[in-house]
Amino acid sequence: MKTKGLLLAIILGCLFSISITQAQKGIRIGYIDMDYILENVPEYNEASADLESKVQKWKVEIEAELKSVEEMRKDLNNERVLLTKELIEEREEDILFKEKEILEYQQKRFGPNGDLFIQKKRLVQPVQDQVFVAVQEIAKNKKYDFIFDKSADLVMLYSADRFDISDQVLLRINRASKRKQLNSKKEKKALERAEKRNAEQEKEVTDREKQAQKRLSDREKLLEERKAERDSIRAAKKKEFEERRAKLLELQKRKRDSISALKAKKEKLKDEKDQETSSSSENEEKP
Repeated sequence: MKTKGLLLAIILGCLFSISITQAQKGIRIGYIDMDYILENVPEYNEASADLESKVQKWKVEIEAELKSVEEMRKDLNNERVLLTKELIEEREEDILFKEKEILEYQQKRFGPNGDLFIQKKRLVQPVQDQVFVAVQEIAKNKKYDFIFDKSADLVMLYSADRFDISDQVLLRINRASKRKQLNSKKEKKALERAEKRNAEQEKEVTDREKQAQKRLSDREKLLEERKAERDSIRAAKKKEFEERRAKLLELQKRKRDSISALKAKKEKLKDEKDQETSSSSENEEKP
């Protein structure tokens, strides 16, 4: 904010100084609205639509990966009581690794120097170049002293429509576009070279996307292999646990059966002893 304020103060100071020294002449000032110009350049709008389609595709990919991580976390919470400490740590490590991958992919696509920023810059640059050339021509032909960009960081608190030369800039851009459509061999060759450059740039972007997709697929394959290995280890440990549990239950059952049999035997011996004692007592009581 301080920098913008200083810049505005410098410009106003220059204007004031020029207005004093050239009061008789008068100052001619104009401005453009870059956003308005971009909205009315067909080639820019078509490319913007293609870029927006890519952006939506990237967002869908990220949302799918986030959903996958959420499922992994949900499965871990459901199975936590059945897993050993080592298996829990491995699953948590996998989740952290996946989250890191998603964050890296988000930065690659939407970060400060990501694909979106680069492609937007590449998209705007040709139009900006045309605007710059058109502004130079208009300023020179119509004797403008200053031409500002209304959509830039310099804040314009008020701007009269009569000073807006955006439509003049658009007119020159459209004329230049029509001139490029002439059937001269020179322009055809220039157009072919431009299309070739665009194709190479698109191929470069596509190749990077394919490489990124391949790296993502390799990571997914690695994760699947690690998951299969962990599942195999987990299944083996679970089987071993079930076998030990079955043996323990069998031993406990045998122990209970043995105790029950011993108890029954003792009760039988006691009953027999009581019967013998009763018989002896009856014999002694007889005369």
